[in-house]
Amino acid sequence: MNVEKELWGHIPVLHITPEGHLGGTLPTVIFLHGHTSAKEHNLHYAWQLAQKGIRVILPDALLHGERDEAQDEVQISLRFWEIVLTSIEELGFLHEELHKRGLTAGEPAVGGTSMGGITTLGALTTHPWIKAAAVMMGSGNYVELAKAQMRQYESRGFELPLTEEERSGMLSALSRFDISMNRQALAGRPVFFWHGVKDPTVPFEPTNRLYHALQQDYQEYPERLVFLKETEAAHAVSRKGMLAATDWLAVQVKA
Repeated sequence: MNVEKELWGHIPVLHITPEGHLGGTLPTVIFLHGHTSAKEHNLHYAWQLAQKGIRVILPDALLHGERDEAQDEVQISLRFWEIVLTSIEELGFLHEELHKRGLTAGEPAVGGTSMGGITTLGALTTHPWIKAAAVMMGSGNYVELAKAQMRQYESRGFELPLTEEERSGMLSALSRFDISMNRQALAGRPVFFWHGVKDPTVPFEPTNRLYHALQQDYQEYPERLVFLKETEAAHAVSRKGMLAATDWLAVQVKA
């Protein structure tokens, strides 16, 4: 595969194309990394997709990779939702750039691991152009997840820098991107989930509940909704999961 390090606006990306690609449009996937990770940590997904003739864009999220601002893990964690919402907004810019540069054949798919999977589900509520989505150990229940995170921080003795009014405002803002509250936004688009049952970081059960709720919405086209769960897996995508996701993404983005 060919890997180019580029700057799209203010966003550092790795731009991956299949070996021997000489220009023109290709089916395209934008793939998002996890919390405290960076774009290059998902090159194995890009390699698998490139072998199938797919263009892949790997961006760095706010405060990550080349956008690091030397904040420690606690500081970055406290800005988790700012990062997620910024990435959702920046997906709109990346989408525009793909079309301006004449790179994508049709509309792109979006996928991601952990925070990237969480971002992907939120993006589905606001970006109708997303052709298909692969959610690797991500949760779309934003309000529930945010409340759990705040309880966890406070149980560790951290005093969150939020008034009750600010906390309420944040949860209200997140509700607009919460796919469990906005299932109609999916509009039957293909979605692939992978999640480990023993995940201690992004709990399995909310994703499991979301999947079963979505099954009602996908009764006319059940093949568009896939959930691969692994009973012994924790917060790390298995090789089986990675291969299944990239195989599925390639089929969907070429459809």
